[in-house]
Amino acid sequence: MFNSLSNQLDKAFHVLKGHGRITEINVAETTKEIRRALLNADVNFKIAKEFTNRVKDKALGQEVLTSLKPGQLLTKIVKDELTELMGGSSDPINISKTPSVILMAGLQGSGKTTFSGKLANYLLTKKSKKPLLVACDVYRPAAIDQLHVVGEAIGVEVFSEPENKNPVSIASNAIKHAKQNGHNIIIVDTAGRLAVDTEMMDEIANIHQTIQPQETLFVVDSMTGQDAVNTAKVFNDILNFDGVVLTKLDGDTRGGAALSIKSVVDKPIKFIGTGEKMEAIDVFHPDRMADRILGMGDVISFVERAQDLYDEEEAKKLSRKIAKSQFGFDDFLTQIQQIKKMGNMKDLVGMIPGVGKAMKDVDIDDDAFKHIEALIQSMTPAERSKPKLINPSRKKRIANGSGQTIQDVNKLLKQFEQMSKMMKMMQGGGSNKLMQMMQGMR
Repeated sequence: MFNSLSNQLDKAFHVLKGHGRITEINVAETTKEIRRALLNADVNFKIAKEFTNRVKDKALGQEVLTSLKPGQLLTKIVKDELTELMGGSSDPINISKTPSVILMAGLQGSGKTTFSGKLANYLLTKKSKKPLLVACDVYRPAAIDQLHVVGEAIGVEVFSEPENKNPVSIASNAIKHAKQNGHNIIIVDTAGRLAVDTEMMDEIANIHQTIQPQETLFVVDSMTGQDAVNTAKVFNDILNFDGVVLTKLDGDTRGGAALSIKSVVDKPIKFIGTGEKMEAIDVFHPDRMADRILGMGDVISFVERAQDLYDEEEAKKLSRKIAKSQFGFDDFLTQIQQIKKMGNMKDLVGMIPGVGKAMKDVDIDDDAFKHIEALIQSMTPAERSKPKLINPSRKKRIANGSGQTIQDVNKLLKQFEQMSKMMKMMQGGGSNKLMQMMQGMR
């Protein structure tokens, strides 16, 4: 997410390295590099120019504090301006009415159907709502089936009328169904359409006028950059939508859509999609995204994801096992599954301050744990609960069964033993012992 932009901004700040103060010359050179970085990220030229002019004016209008280096001050100014450029603060979705109707609109292939499922799952699990998904894409082959598959996966009912080819009628009937069956959220998934297709644009305008949604969300594929921003403006002129959803931010996106869209349509980015899983949805926070773009991480979002998966009862059970030295590979496997639920690994690493920048050139695969899982799953139940049972002959069998080597088995056993010791020391409050042990491992 924004790797290229982050790297180029980092290079821009290096211009000030070693300078004792900000001057017109070094600021001009730095802002020139920042503008180049924004343009390479597919940000509109006018927006990029206005952005760097504001940064320059603020930089020259401030005295450098004695405790700060010029680069640090300029980084703060750029962070504040990036935050404002992307909307300033988060804008919550309007679901105050019962039932609340949410209309999803966007281009073909933008990820509307998948995101409709993610949003339903988010409102079900995080907001304790009872959503209804509505299949109004009557044109794309298998679109209705796709939404049913998504709904079944997350445990949400899907309303469809396969024989009905009138999306306005389907949406109206769905609202009646929702009221009769206690649904308090209605998410209407519409067909993707091109802005140049007048007939299709008239159709979604009719749907909008008929069902009067509380929220109309425009779904944007963030990998399409400035084209998506221009299309958003056309859609907004017709629908006057309430907010933007950016999908596929886990891909190799340049970031132009995220940085430009608020300035062009004056509508907030409300959600972002960060992966393929149904849980891969985040409320958009401009300040947190600015931190991540500048390599400062996003600890708050990291903690929030961890808290969403925290099970107090399971934590107590795990604590008791650690205290009795009963922590086994089954427990280790459970912890791995929990980490994987938090999102794709590269996204998680980018949330940890300093780590994302340090590992920018490291290819972090989502299947990073795959070989560990294969090794554990090749063990017998007895071996998982009592790793000390694993002797040379068992190691050979485990290696063969998982497609790994005996060295891989030995490495896993060593890592597991070290982690078990650390967990026990941390649980017992033995922080000093833990520090001593870690120093001894260097």
